[in-house]
Amino acid sequence: MSAKPLGRSLAVLAAVIGAIAIPAVQMSQNIGLTAAEFSSQGDQTLRVAGYAFSIWGLIYFGLTAYALYQVTVARETPTLRAVAWPSVVAIAGCGAWILASAFNQQWLTIAIIVTSAAVMVAGLRRARADAPSRAFRDKLLIVWPLSLLAGWLTIASAVNILTVLTAQGIIGPDLTWAAIGIAAVLLVGGLVGWTLRSRFYLAPIIWGLMGVYVAEQAGKPTVAWLAAGAALLLALEAAATLRKARG
Repeated sequence: MSAKPLGRSLAVLAAVIGAIAIPAVQMSQNIGLTAAEFSSQGDQTLRVAGYAFSIWGLIYFGLTAYALYQVTVARETPTLRAVAWPSVVAIAGCGAWILASAFNQQWLTIAIIVTSAAVMVAGLRRARADAPSRAFRDKLLIVWPLSLLAGWLTIASAVNILTVLTAQGIIGPDLTWAAIGIAAVLLVGGLVGWTLRSRFYLAPIIWGLMGVYVAEQAGKPTVAWLAAGAALLLALEAAATLRKARG
């Protein structure tokens, strides 16, 4: 194993600090729209219960552990080499999304979140080659936190797209578009989750879909049950990966 690039390690650390600090500053200083205010402009098509966003606490904790580990670990590992720069893009995108939504740059939020999700998934896929020989600490402190982030960004991308399209008046808040959004989450999440063999990627998607069920069960029961059904299918997939998981 070779020595780690110092610049890359510092870039990861800076991205994590920014991702955590930017929303804190934005909220404390009342800069622009809050994430809830931004979403309320177009959440008539598909909503997620507010409690579901508490997953960011777990994601931030995992990202902090990852940032500190990759700074302090003595040597380069194949897993770290595969995911480090993609993680910089994805994590920096979390902070950038907060700024874009605060200033109501709706189309920019889509570009940021979709790019962040895609880049992080690509990095995790590249890291699969190292899975059979991967040390447990690399799973715990690198792969699992980044998989949680990638999973949440996947479902958040679908919700963000529907929110902006609704806010722009391009689509209406009807069952068809909500069903398309849920189907897209199920298809993309299921394919990526199976490719990665990762229940840690699938877990936040399932969590988000259940958040849709809670938010929509009173006003749109059909949408709610579609979300619950998709969550069940992904949960079955996650259970299946336990037998085939390699990292």
